Amino acid sequence: MIHCACGGGGSSRGRRQRRGEDVVHPLKVSLEDLYNGTSKKLSLSRNVICSKCKGKGSKSGASMKCAGCQGSGMKVSIRHLGPSMIQQMQHPCNECKGTGETINDKDRCTQCKGEKVVQEKKVLEVHVEKGMQNGQKITFPGEADEAPDTVTGDIVFVLQQKEHPKFKRKGEDLFVEHTLSLTEALCGFQFILTHLDNRQLLIKSQPGEVVKPDSFKAINDEGMPMYQRPFMKGKLYIHFTVEFPESLSPEQCKALEAVLPPKPSMQMSDMELDECEETTLHDVNIEEEMRRKQQAAQEAYDEDDDDMHGGAQRVQCAQQ
Repeated sequence: MIHCACGGGGSSRGRRQRRGEDVVHPLKVSLEDLYNGTSKKLSLSRNVICSKCKGKGSKSGASMKCAGCQGSGMKVSIRHLGPSMIQQMQHPCNECKGTGETINDKDRCTQCKGEKVVQEKKVLEVHVEKGMQNGQKITFPGEADEAPDTVTGDIVFVLQQKEHPKFKRKGEDLFVEHTLSLTEALCGFQFILTHLDNRQLLIKSQPGEVVKPDSFKAINDEGMPMYQRPFMKGKLYIHFTVEFPESLSPEQCKALEAVLPPKPSMQMSDMELDECEETTLHDVNIEEEMRRKQQAAQEAYDEDDDDMHGGAQRVQCAQQ
C-alpha cells in the first residue's frame, strides 16, 4: 500500500516525499515455534539507492524533464465506453517510470544504468517470541525498497501457524484428544503426553474415578505462554473419548453384572410379556439419515411449489 503526499507541480512547497510500499511476506511457523520462541534468518533482495550517483541516475547529476508526461510522472489515457461516454484513467508514465525525468544515454550512471537504484541482498533475523499468535505481524521499519525522494517502507512478516497433528490452540489454551478403553475409563488410567517443549507429562486418573465419554479435564499452567508474559500460561485441556467393546460374551456379562451396579428391575409377568410386540434395533448414521430426509422434504416442497404455480397460471388463463 502506497501513501502519497505529493504537492502540486506549481505549488510553492514543491514536491514532498512520498512513502514507499511496505513489503509483506508470510512466515510459516510451527506450534512448537510459537510455544518455545525461535529465530529465523531470511535472505531477501531489495532495491537501494545507487551509491555512485546518489540516486541521480546520471554521472553529472543532471536530468531533463520527461517529454512524454511533461515532468508530471503521470499520463492520462481515454477509453471510449459508448456513445458520449468516455473514461479517463491515470497511470505512471512508461518513458520515465513515473519519475517525470529522463537521462541522456551518454550521461547514465555506469553502476545503476540510470535506474537510480541497485539490487542488494540482505539477511534479516526474525525473532518469533513465545506466545505470538497466528496472523501476528513482525515489522522491520525502513527495510523495504529504497527510491529517490521516497520515505522507505517497511518489511512486514505475517506469522502463519502450521496445523499440529496433536495439539490445537485456542488463544492461550491448548487442547488435545485422548481415547480411553472402557476398562481405563472405569478402573483408572495413566499415560505419558509429550509436550511442545519435549517435556514428558504423566497424566493419570484419581483412585476410584470414572471418566465419562466426551468429558474434559484441565491441567493449569500447561497451555500456551502469554505473549510478552512468557512465565504465565493458559490451560491444557484433555478431551476424553471412551472406546467401547464391539460385543461381550455371556461369561463377561455375568462377571460385569457381579461387580457393576444392578440393572433397574422391571417386574413383568409372563402374560404381560406375551402381549408385547418384539422389536429389532438397527445401527444408524443419524447425521446421514437426517440429511437425506431434509433433502427429500426440500425436493417435495419444490415439486408442490411448481404444481401450485402451474395451477395458478392455468386458472388465470381460464378466466381470460
